[in-house]
Amino acid sequence: MIAPQSSPGSHPAPADDDGGHGVAKRRFLHDAAVSAGDEPRRGFIRRALAGYERTRDAQQARYRDYEQARDAASLAKWAAVNHLDELLPRFEAAFTANGGVVHWARDAAEARRIVLDLVHAAGAKAVIKSKCMTSEEIHLNAALEAEGYAVVESDLGEFIQQLRGEPPYHFVFPCMHVRRDEISALFSEHLGSQPTSDPEQLTMIARRHMRRLYVEADVGITGANFLVAETGQISITENEGNARLTAGLPRVHIAIAGIEKVIERVDDLAVLLPMLATAGTGQPLTCYNTLYAGPRRAGECDGPEEMHLVLLDNRRTMLLADAEQRDALHCIRCGACLNVCPIFKNVGGFTYGTTYQGPIGSVITPHLRGLAEWNHLSGASSLCGACSAACPVRIDIHHHLLHNRRNAARTAPDRRERFGHRVFAFVAARPWLFALAGRLGRLTLPLAKRLRPPLLREWLSSRDLPPAPRRSFRSQWRARRGA
Repeated sequence: MIAPQSSPGSHPAPADDDGGHGVAKRRFLHDAAVSAGDEPRRGFIRRALAGYERTRDAQQARYRDYEQARDAASLAKWAAVNHLDELLPRFEAAFTANGGVVHWARDAAEARRIVLDLVHAAGAKAVIKSKCMTSEEIHLNAALEAEGYAVVESDLGEFIQQLRGEPPYHFVFPCMHVRRDEISALFSEHLGSQPTSDPEQLTMIARRHMRRLYVEADVGITGANFLVAETGQISITENEGNARLTAGLPRVHIAIAGIEKVIERVDDLAVLLPMLATAGTGQPLTCYNTLYAGPRRAGECDGPEEMHLVLLDNRRTMLLADAEQRDALHCIRCGACLNVCPIFKNVGGFTYGTTYQGPIGSVITPHLRGLAEWNHLSGASSLCGACSAACPVRIDIHHHLLHNRRNAARTAPDRRERFGHRVFAFVAARPWLFALAGRLGRLTLPLAKRLRPPLLREWLSSRDLPPAPRRSFRSQWRARRGA
């Protein structure tokens, strides 16, 4: 079995590593500067996402009324999130009646403890895991490996990232930044395969390696796209079939999901599953859509002997209590907002330093991990609104980024920013002083461009300012009116 790597290799910032006051922001600025300067990699990402937009637009055009479908998906999530107090107990009762066991976790530490206890009780030696961003959120792999359990990612993109010692770059396309020749070299190094640039051959190399691991694993861990309260079923959507094997072959199946994944009816999937596929990957439906209804029953020939679900809060109820931004819990993790975000395309997924990257990650991370340390993510946006326009469940993402900026200014102000704003207000309130500052600015601008003082150094390093005008706007206006 491949030796797992719990710590990122070439990536300097493990996901969600707070590191102390101001560290996350300094790391973000450093990594953003490095990533923005990597023009070949930026070009690779832009070309990949340009293909996504063409495919997505073609699929959207096949809907009779795509905007009406967005309304229906948004309404289904709104109804669920606003009735969690009714739907979660209803789901638990139905899931338990199906033979499953629900475990409630208040935070990441409790969720890790629950999973570790289940793995220990199963007498497991090996664990296989399909894509599960909630497990990334609680740093489950590192916890399992620290206890001596070998964990292997079964999703191809996640497997590649595990071999590279990196967290996912994008929560739908984990290795979208990796070229085929790099994957081939990685497989040659770790799996002993022959070099190839053929995607199908690369997939088959990973597939041959995985087949044995499914059989050897004692515990399979998956995420959940939706939890159906009506039937107590877990809905998992995927393109590779690896989640089916992960859930079905090991003796014990453990699913991990946030509490916001619950929906009321099976009928809601009729709109949510196509919208998830269309917005996420430009497909009419993902290749495999499965509903899991408990462990193997008497007379059934396959399936796990035990099935557990860990329901994670981890400060989601605090976001639920925020009526202004509650709709951020509607997110179905399609990744559409990342795919259209000009900031994500230039700084990349690692720069955010969080499990959930891009615009939606910048909205929810300050709620999940603290506004004081993560409010800088709200500034990582041009506020162009492309994220809100792309969201299949109509989350008002770019306005929520503005809300976070406002809340940060009120509750966790940056002392330097506050000082700067006060200086500006003082100067702007005195016309003679404002005019004097403008004159000094015009006179010293050429010198500042040459010397690049510390506060302007990074900004000027990538910008070519035009020469300062000889006269101020007000002076020119007076001259024009006089003429």
